[in-house]
Amino acid sequence: MATIQLFYVKNTISRKDCQVQQYLHFFILLENLGFDKQVDIVWKGEQGEWKTLPAKYHSYQGQDKEYWQAQICFTLRDDYSLPGNIQFSLRYRVTGQEYWDNNQGHNYTSDADSGIKLASGVQIQNIDFQGRLTESQAVTPITIAVDSAFKAKKVTLHWTIDNWNTTHLVSCETTKKYWDNNLGSNARNPNQYGIQLWTGLIEHYDAINFQYIISAENQDAQLVWDNNRENNYSFQSEQLKIIILNLHCYQEQNQDEKFTKIAKAINELDADIVCLQEVAEFWNNGAGDWPSNSAKIINDRLSHPFHLHTDWSHLGFDKYREGVAILSRFPLANQQARYVSDSHDIYSIHSRKVVMAQINVPYLGLINVFSAHLSWIEDGFEGQFKRLHQWAKDNLSDDVKASLLCGDFNITAGSKGYELVVNSNEYDDQFLQANEEGVFEKIFRVNDDHWHDLLAEDYRIDYIFMNKSSELQVSSAKVIFTDEDYGQVSDHCGYFMTFELM
Repeated sequence: MATIQLFYVKNTISRKDCQVQQYLHFFILLENLGFDKQVDIVWKGEQGEWKTLPAKYHSYQGQDKEYWQAQICFTLRDDYSLPGNIQFSLRYRVTGQEYWDNNQGHNYTSDADSGIKLASGVQIQNIDFQGRLTESQAVTPITIAVDSAFKAKKVTLHWTIDNWNTTHLVSCETTKKYWDNNLGSNARNPNQYGIQLWTGLIEHYDAINFQYIISAENQDAQLVWDNNRENNYSFQSEQLKIIILNLHCYQEQNQDEKFTKIAKAINELDADIVCLQEVAEFWNNGAGDWPSNSAKIINDRLSHPFHLHTDWSHLGFDKYREGVAILSRFPLANQQARYVSDSHDIYSIHSRKVVMAQINVPYLGLINVFSAHLSWIEDGFEGQFKRLHQWAKDNLSDDVKASLLCGDFNITAGSKGYELVVNSNEYDDQFLQANEEGVFEKIFRVNDDHWHDLLAEDYRIDYIFMNKSSELQVSSAKVIFTDEDYGQVSDHCGYFMTFELM
């Protein structure tokens, strides 16, 4: 695809309560080439003056692509005329580069009150769709634009709440008038560009996670689909979803089944970032064996492979290069790997390396993620954490929303090592904050003298520690890879946590 491209433009005029209003709506797909980006519509109306209309992020399309949109409404006044027919182009500025979609040098056009105009070659398009559900929303209206030349006789919504184990169907209806939520009225919308509008309603009630796709059938039994370019339409909670798991270095009997279970969980939980420890690949005289790398194998089994950053630190179980990894749905930047231990000896299990990456999360911003596997307190945890702590501090800047230290820290909650983290007064235990608010307050907020007693039966050694100055907050945290969900896959359980902007 092009770096930036138009999906559709909408140009409608409404007449209501003695007011005449013209509404313009531009919907765009672009490649996510960096977090700090600017997208604009450069346009002019019949008055002839070129203007710039900023676009805003709408939703994540999948495979490093994003939807953006720009909307503006004009009210006719005695001293102000409506734009009428317009010309426009799309401009995308990122990382010092500038990209355009200007209809191959001819500019795009949209006539006044002409309704929806689809991009060239598009037969069916979901329009005005939401990027997320509102609180307590029980039903979702869907509007579909279909090229009249296709002569559709039937349009159907296919939707699911259980990842397509079961599918529900909704038959859509055609409409001659178009209810424009932005104008709060019926727009005339004659659709001079030959577009049929169909509408349907998905009644999902208390289901907060569902996917849908759209099909259209004509009189010749031909089918066309809009499945969001093979990503399906889904409602993002706009939450960052993270899994942490120690893989236990190929020690379970059925590794093939184990990797499949882990990939299944990542897919079904719709995780954005996965931090893995005890990532293993065959030693091969120290040269390694990439095809056997457990993080790579898991990544290869995802429905859409993630970006992967991994490195190894020492010989594990006498036959593996053992290390850590970060898998991310979003592109990785500033990838680093370094020893935090005194020892750099590849034959010593006390040699501990950590990997780090910066990740641009479209709806949250830039975050720093570390995947760590530190030693027990008697084997060097204190020095390793201090180095990790300083490393994270050195990479924290004003544009970083959060710094997340993830993984196996080999310290039980309430232990001397845990106290070292608490006393740094810079990081909070996110699982505890999500699940034990009273305990969290006594440990991290008021420094209760008896906080150790509160964690007497908390045997966790895997954590996500987030910096206190973070602009994110944990919204949920649960244990996974147990007999109650995907089954055990390691000598560790995993943890699944979600985060959102404060």
